[in-house]
Amino acid sequence: MREKLWTRNFVLAIGTNLFIYMVFYLLMTSMALYALERFQAADSAAGFASSAFIVGALVSRFFAGMLLDKVGRRRILLLALLVFVAVSVLYIPAGSLQLLLVLRLVHGAAFGLAHTAVTTGAQALIPQARRSEGTGYFASSTTIATALGPFLAVLLADGADFQSVFWFSAGCSAAAFAVALALRLPEHDDDDGAMDAEPEPKGRAARVLAAVIEPRALPVASIVLVAGLAYSGVLSFLTSYAASSGEPSSAALYFLVFAAAVLVSRLCVGRLHDRRGDNVVMYPALLIFAIGLAVLAAGSSPATVTAAGILSGFGFGTLVPCSQAIVVNAVPARRLGTAIATYYLMFDVGTGFGPVLLGLLVPLAGYQGMYVATGVLMIACIGLYFTVHGRTAPSETARV
Repeated sequence: MREKLWTRNFVLAIGTNLFIYMVFYLLMTSMALYALERFQAADSAAGFASSAFIVGALVSRFFAGMLLDKVGRRRILLLALLVFVAVSVLYIPAGSLQLLLVLRLVHGAAFGLAHTAVTTGAQALIPQARRSEGTGYFASSTTIATALGPFLAVLLADGADFQSVFWFSAGCSAAAFAVALALRLPEHDDDDGAMDAEPEPKGRAARVLAAVIEPRALPVASIVLVAGLAYSGVLSFLTSYAASSGEPSSAALYFLVFAAAVLVSRLCVGRLHDRRGDNVVMYPALLIFAIGLAVLAAGSSPATVTAAGILSGFGFGTLVPCSQAIVVNAVPARRLGTAIATYYLMFDVGTGFGPVLLGLLVPLAGYQGMYVATGVLMIACIGLYFTVHGRTAPSETARV
């Protein structure tokens, strides 16, 4: 008999994550424009008004795992969401650009803690035999927010009415807190058998590093660092690429198709991963994502971006939850929080620094050359995956 996946707490965890990510995408889409119009900020400062959130999240990921283990997953989740609600409301009276930037940093830090806590709790709720399937279902809430958040931000901010965006964000934050109040998350379990029989790191620096970084998560997390870097080229430059090619509406079409492909992959591929093993899904996912990125180099016509969106969406939508499931299965329960924090820290580094690195390539190779380069990078990532995990991944027989 298959272990039960759809419990009350698992559904509540999905709902909490959905509302958290709705706030993320609502404000990431509109914050730069708000800074420009409300405070007449320079382009660089307006850009930081958006990206400061990511900086705050990146910093909090360093300490999230340690805090979850010391304080508890549910306590950290509720405390972080209280800050999340408060900051969402404080955007409205914020009267200076400096205060806005501080709020964005704090908001990002609260997001990093809350997201790590609810993701760690959700992973603890998923039966190990259905790890990838459950991870895919949980990650679908992020995909829905990816589609709805930017759309609602544009709708609410019509006519520069940004207060509507802030009030709606505050409502979503309050909804996340309300759902989390009813959520009961399992805390870490110290009884992990042989996996816990490991020596204590020697030296203060080694102990501090072990408290914030899970070494067993780093090899596979390096895959999502590269994937995040490659995908940041789409997030940051596709709109400009489409406009420069005379097809400005193609970018919106790509993201719509991409979100649909991601959702389909996350609802369907998890069971295959659980039954057939890591390599059966990871190798095709990496290859399909690489092809999807390279297809963008062929142009930005509706047909081209539709094909690219399907391929890259299915590839990216598969490799992220499946790689997360691999990381979770590689660590003992007491290190789950630190492993999840390490995983998303690497992902944030890739998506955060990717636009800077790829932005240096665009003047030299153009947008088409940049997308060819990201496709080649993901082909190389297949070799990286083989080196760090694929050659030793459990076989189908070993997983049965």
